[in-house]
Amino acid sequence: MDEQPALMVIGHVESPLTDPAVAPKQGNEGAPEAWIVFREAFRDGLRDLAVGDEVIVLTWLHRADRDTLRVHPRDDLSRPTMGVFSTRSADRPNPIGLHRVRILEAEDGLRFRVRDLEAVDGTPIVDVKPVLAVRDT
Repeated sequence: MDEQPALMVIGHVESPLTDPAVAPKQGNEGAPEAWIVFREAFRDGLRDLAVGDEVIVLTWLHRADRDTLRVHPRDDLSRPTMGVFSTRSADRPNPIGLHRVRILEAEDGLRFRVRDLEAVDGTPIVDVKPVLAVRDT
């Protein structure tokens, strides 16, 4: 199947993180608070997000190397290389980021301040999904 699916960017990340090399590997490893900012066209789809909600933010890791298939886990050169699909490396053929965050503040229905987001400033957002409780699945 050679057909390339089209992803629609629905927003972007505003973060003090600007260099992927020094960003935390995971959000709960010291990521600063950040904003997820959405395009006006998606306002109606965001209307039920609320302060305190935990959501999964899917991003397009636009600065990733899409040709990489093997990496040292966590960029630790003392560890043997592994296939990217066995790691959380940003470098991979389809660099989709998966970030579990908590909404701390909502502003104008399009901007949400979150914690535990390790994506760098300007990272495109492609989707948001709720974190489901066990009883919801």
